[in-house]
Amino acid sequence: MTDTQTSPDATAEKTAPEAAESLWSDVHAEHHKMLRLAPLQTDRATGGRPLRFVEFGYAERHNKQQSLLRMSISLPGQRVRKEQNHLDVWVDHVSKRVHVGPDSGLQVEPLNRGIGRFLAAQGISWAKKHWSGYTVDGTDLNNKDALNEDTRLRRDHFLKQHGFEVAYADAQHLKGSVKDVRVGDLVGDWNTEKLQFVEILEAAQMLQSAEQNLAEQEVKLKQQEERVGKFKREDAGLRFTITCLVAFAVFQAGLLIWIATHR
Repeated sequence: MTDTQTSPDATAEKTAPEAAESLWSDVHAEHHKMLRLAPLQTDRATGGRPLRFVEFGYAERHNKQQSLLRMSISLPGQRVRKEQNHLDVWVDHVSKRVHVGPDSGLQVEPLNRGIGRFLAAQGISWAKKHWSGYTVDGTDLNNKDALNEDTRLRRDHFLKQHGFEVAYADAQHLKGSVKDVRVGDLVGDWNTEKLQFVEILEAAQMLQSAEQNLAEQEVKLKQQEERVGKFKREDAGLRFTITCLVAFAVFQAGLLIWIATHR
């Protein structure tokens, strides 16, 4: 039995990503932007899709061996699991390779709102801007996603839209994988009809417009309440008049009957 010796260069390449991950494990979002999730028709698989605002956060780290872009999506008033709405792009400058994490795959909440494509597009654009000649590591795809045909097709469409090549080792499309691809060949686009950036001034204008609309609705509501009050007073007056007429008619009828029976 012979021992296989590992070269010092290979050992350095293997431990460098682990060292960087350990060094930057506590990195959290430092820059924040508002995103608008456009209202869309109800989807039979994912349910209602109302207008919603979420927060996009990101942070960058660099040294001679590694670079990191860490991104996250926060949902006001809603907590998500640690592995959801999170995407890391790791760049190894020694091997000139790019690795995307987490290894469990990109998981987003809410579904079908454009968040996944947005995060992928941000990571691709960042990498293309600096290291378009590097190579993105291929990876095996999660078999769980292939158990449902609609889920698998949606996943594969997502990957192909960004320029990744999906291959299968079996006819049942269960053992899927993504091949290595050059960063410069990827596509950093997302569906801007589903998701848009909202600048501070634009958000202020939206808030001002909403406040004006609320004030206008309050005025209209007050006018309607006054009209309803007027109708109620008129209705009460009519009811009193009708009651008086009925009482008078009954009195007259009784009087006529009394006269007729006492002649």
